[in-house]
Amino acid sequence: MADPIPAWSRMCTRYPGECSVDLSEPAIVPLTPAIWKLLVSVNRRVNHTIRPRADREHWGVEDHWDFPYDGFGDCEDYQLLKRRLLVRAGLPARALRMTVVIDEHASGHAVMLVRTDQGDYVLDNRRSEVLPWYKTTYIYVKREGDYGAGWVSTREMVSPIGVASHL
Repeated sequence: MADPIPAWSRMCTRYPGECSVDLSEPAIVPLTPAIWKLLVSVNRRVNHTIRPRADREHWGVEDHWDFPYDGFGDCEDYQLLKRRLLVRAGLPARALRMTVVIDEHASGHAVMLVRTDQGDYVLDNRRSEVLPWYKTTYIYVKREGDYGAGWVSTREMVSPIGVASHL
C-alpha cells in the first residue's frame, strides 16, 4: 500500500464517486481494436482540447486535482477528464488507474494507466501516442489501488531512460 497524493484525497472529498472502487467491475479490459481506437481517440482529443496551465497559476495552490471545466489544466486534470470520457464510453473505471511518475527532468507527473489483457498502457498529456508503460521515459511511483481508497507502490516499474517533451 501507498499513501494517496494529498490533492487526490481533497478531490475525492469533492467528487466521492470519482474515487470509489466498484469491485464488481473488471480490473483489466480486453484490448480489442475498438477499445484501442477509443483510447487513442480520447487521448488525442483531450490533449488537443485542454490548454496547459500549472496549478499555481490556475488555482493559486501548488497541487490541485480537478476537471478542466474552463479548458485549462495540468497533467492530472487531463487524465481525470480522459478517465471520465472513457467511463462514459463504457470502460470500467477500475481498469483506469491514475498514476504518479517521475519524468526525465526528475519532476512529478501524472498519467493514466489503462490495465489491459495485453499489459498496461499509458495515456499522457505529453504525447498523442498511447504507449505500453515500459516504452515511456518514466519511473513509476504509485497508482490507485484496485480494491479501495488506498494506492499501491509501483517502484518496481522502471521504464527505459529517454527524452520526451517537457510540459
